Amino acid sequence: MAAIEFYLADEAATLALGAQLGQLSGGRGVIYLEGDLGAGKTTLTRGLLHSLGHKGAVKSPTFTLVEPYTLACGNAWHFDLYRLADPEELEFLGIRDYFSADELCIIEWPQQGQGVLPVPDLRIFMKPEQDGRRVQLEPCTPRGAQWCQSLSV
Repeated sequence: MAAIEFYLADEAATLALGAQLGQLSGGRGVIYLEGDLGAGKTTLTRGLLHSLGHKGAVKSPTFTLVEPYTLACGNAWHFDLYRLADPEELEFLGIRDYFSADELCIIEWPQQGQGVLPVPDLRIFMKPEQDGRRVQLEPCTPRGAQWCQSLSV
């Protein structure tokens, strides 16, 4: 399936897209979030995690690299690799363990972990545009393609 692209007018639309993806994923899979600072990556993640039952705050784990979430459907891991100096540092984190179970892994700045991270189910590119953002979803697996086909945006 080819990539799909659309415009999200505001924060509410970004949260809604995240919520749809959360429901479609069922709390399983690997999602890459790409875009500059302030593009809406963490906002989308907040919508996704809240749709899966998380009640608390969702912050970007810029300094901790990974933030764990225990959900009714299983574990979710929110990575922010912005400050990663070398992809090999991920080996010290035991990165492969996070992907061994079929849990949800959301990765901001995945290009910083290139060569170490697994292929995502879905790559999401976000770019500010006017008062909202332009979003492109690129499925990379059959699971990601199914999510894109089921979206209603």
